[in-house]
Amino acid sequence: MSNIANNHKDVLAKLSAASKRAASDSVPTLVAVSKVQPDARIADMLKTGQRIYGENRVQEAQTRWGETFADQREGLELRLIGPLQTNKAADAVALFDVIETVDREKLLKALVKAAETQGTMPRLYVQVNTGEEDQKSGVLPADLPAFLKVMRETYGLEPEGLMCIPPADEAASPHFWLLSNLAEANGVAGLSMGMSGDYEAAAEMGATSVRVGSALFGARDYG
Repeated sequence: MSNIANNHKDVLAKLSAASKRAASDSVPTLVAVSKVQPDARIADMLKTGQRIYGENRVQEAQTRWGETFADQREGLELRLIGPLQTNKAADAVALFDVIETVDREKLLKALVKAAETQGTMPRLYVQVNTGEEDQKSGVLPADLPAFLKVMRETYGLEPEGLMCIPPADEAASPHFWLLSNLAEANGVAGLSMGMSGDYEAAAEMGATSVRVGSALFGARDYG
């Protein structure tokens, strides 16, 4: 069994154990974050039966899943988990099954326009900037009710969930707690939270999906 197959098995086991500790009836969906990973590692991950992948960039995802692994695209679920520029909205709607980084009305408008043209709309998550970081995308927690009202009433879109990326220099659990409370208060079911370093804590705190990269694939090579 390859390292990646072992990693995949280990992460799934830890997710299951974390869910049991939380007395949850369901285990979070595992999203394998394939960004900046070599093709060989992706191929090994596909062999494990992993079917849900997260990508940060539209263009990189188009090359990977529209060209390199196009023959395996059927049956996969692709999620955009990185910032989306409005000029890439049409490409994102065409490629992704889920967009997790909705964060502004201008993007909602672009997605609706693209969906009307293409006849399909991905499932949507609203990214919440729980740490209120200036350099990070996402709706501020205080602004979330108003944003969801616009999303629902003006654009007729119902979010599948909320997503957050806690500040790197802070404990993640308070941010997971905040996101869970925001979801409950605003009638949103999905919680995309937890990455390689904290996915077990996220599972214990009600995550419905976790986004795991290096714990599955190994360290990324950005060179």
